[in-house]
Amino acid sequence: MNEENTGKGAEMFVPRGCCRAPRVYNPKDRIFQHKCCKLDETNWLKGYESPKPADAPRFVEVRFKNGRKDFFTYTNEIELNEGEIIAVEAASGHDIGIVTLTGDIVDLQMRRKKVNLKHSEFKKVYRHARLSDVEKWVSAIELENNTLFRTRDIAFELKLDMKLNDVEYQGDKTKAIFYYTAEDRVDFRELIKRLAEEFRIRVEMKQIGMRQEAAKLGGIGSCGRELCCASWMADFQSVTTGVARVQQLSPNPQKLAGQCGKLKCCLNYEYAAYVDALKDFPDERIVLKTKTGDAVYQKSDTFRGLMWYSYTHERMNLMAIPIDKVKEIIESNKKGKFPEKLEDFAFLKEQHTDYVGNNQEGELTRFD
Repeated sequence: MNEENTGKGAEMFVPRGCCRAPRVYNPKDRIFQHKCCKLDETNWLKGYESPKPADAPRFVEVRFKNGRKDFFTYTNEIELNEGEIIAVEAASGHDIGIVTLTGDIVDLQMRRKKVNLKHSEFKKVYRHARLSDVEKWVSAIELENNTLFRTRDIAFELKLDMKLNDVEYQGDKTKAIFYYTAEDRVDFRELIKRLAEEFRIRVEMKQIGMRQEAAKLGGIGSCGRELCCASWMADFQSVTTGVARVQQLSPNPQKLAGQCGKLKCCLNYEYAAYVDALKDFPDERIVLKTKTGDAVYQKSDTFRGLMWYSYTHERMNLMAIPIDKVKEIIESNKKGKFPEKLEDFAFLKEQHTDYVGNNQEGELTRFD
């Protein structure tokens, strides 16, 4: 078909995690490209099919807008490939989605997400999307921004303490999901009534958390890069203050919090490495006893294997001691032996001198 007959949908960008819009003149157009979006996945079992009974159910993973994915079952009469646009069963009517995974890897994905095959009811794949399906789907997507802005106006008129983040139309243009965040319980019965009358659709309100909101809206983090939740993260893991404590980070909420107001997800990235490295460190509460005086723990250099100590009578003078030397001193103390001075074991020494005006100057001295 000629380019002038492709329709308006081919020129617009469909925000469904795709690099480009689907070509409406070809419903089977493969719009799936690797590294398109954060929900991209590599089928490393592609081309391999394990033997299965003829009547065994077949599953496929389908992607919709933003982070929404689901598993569907289909018959042997349909042959599906990754990147194809398909029509699937919805709660009422049908929806349009993009195939992300097919074959044996879908079983592994379902097992990873702990999907119970016996007790779960799976919706069906109807068919490959037809020309009319894709055209209606694209026209529904065009309505999403205007619907979102108008809904915000209505919520403001009703004085509802909520924030509308996104709108997702169903592929058949009969239903829309409204994503919102709110601190308290919201009575949006009147809002649903107004929306149903104005847009003539079925309305579903879905509350999301602050992290999900940041993932939908996107932004630039303090590291200067795009937010992880908006660029590649699909699963959120809980982050606690203990993670920051193990990594010896400053307990400053402004530095530890991301744009969502919660603790940064990246605090989890190096946590396992710190826990593994700290296994070799002795208990920091143990006081090192020498003939010069007792020394108490101040800080650690985890990956260099150094622990900083200072005498109780000279708190400003810190000495970095390798952890094997610290263990050696602890064992000597248990046997009643006390080294002459801590400097004999030090690798680095940090000396602070006080001046008038409460200014401090630090000096590092390396021990040979």
